[in-house]
Amino acid sequence: MGSITWVHLDLNLLVTLDALLDEGSVTAAAERLYLTQPAMSRALGRIRRATGDQILVRSGRTMLPTPYAEQIRDEVHQLVTRAQAVLTPATEVDPATLERTFTLQCNDVVIEALTTRLAADLAQVAPGVCLRVLSETDAGVDEYELRRGRIDFQITNVVPTHADARSTTVLTDELAVIGRRDLPQAPSSWGVFTALPHVVISRRGSGNNRVDDLLKAHKLSRKVAFTVPTLALALRIVAAHELITVAPRLLTEHALPPSLRSYPMPEPTSPIPAVLAWHARHDRDAAHRWLRSLIADALGAITRGA
Repeated sequence: MGSITWVHLDLNLLVTLDALLDEGSVTAAAERLYLTQPAMSRALGRIRRATGDQILVRSGRTMLPTPYAEQIRDEVHQLVTRAQAVLTPATEVDPATLERTFTLQCNDVVIEALTTRLAADLAQVAPGVCLRVLSETDAGVDEYELRRGRIDFQITNVVPTHADARSTTVLTDELAVIGRRDLPQAPSSWGVFTALPHVVISRRGSGNNRVDDLLKAHKLSRKVAFTVPTLALALRIVAAHELITVAPRLLTEHALPPSLRSYPMPEPTSPIPAVLAWHARHDRDAAHRWLRSLIADALGAITRGA
């Protein structure tokens, strides 16, 4: 028992040190680990005595890591991640009896396509599972949220760069023009495409995106009539007027009302991947593996037209 207790205490200190270095705040680290601030302060004191270093030093209202803390930050995080993976049993899971909340972050286009496909599966196969879906923030998707454990999955169009992140591409899409079926001309030529007013979908309110970069290469520009935060709002506007929007073709087609259709872009654009990402500590988590497989299958079915 003595050796087990000693290992347990040392691992707790590593987890605490990882949280302190990641958050840069005693208060934030305490909230993350569900500890009181005095308990976290005592743990920091133990770490300081064990390492002979202050780890975090106050600078005005903030705390800054010491050079030693900066040096060991990544190594500590890797040790904690590996320890969690070793101590997580690689068992099977029964979705029918699973009771757990998972958090997924992605943009609204993916949310609409994915949740409609997952709703029936989760209700029938795993009624005790709650999928908490978060949209992108104004700053976009922050992959540090995976590291902090605040979300379980992210779906973005880029492969994560952190060494402790895992990912797989679950869908590859392409841009398409969305407009009414009764448009006088198909917006599949640059002339018609630029003549029609556009609805731009941007969570952050930006009127420029990859479409404008493409137009600039052809020394063209477009008239933006609306910039809206969601696909659903863009489709309602486009359905009511002779406007067009540009969106991922496969992820959008399920949401189109009968009055709308997708048209090909005037020229092919670069593929748009949907990348499912998670933290390495969940690799051996059977429930996590089951749900990410379900998510991958749901988005993969869109590619297959199922």
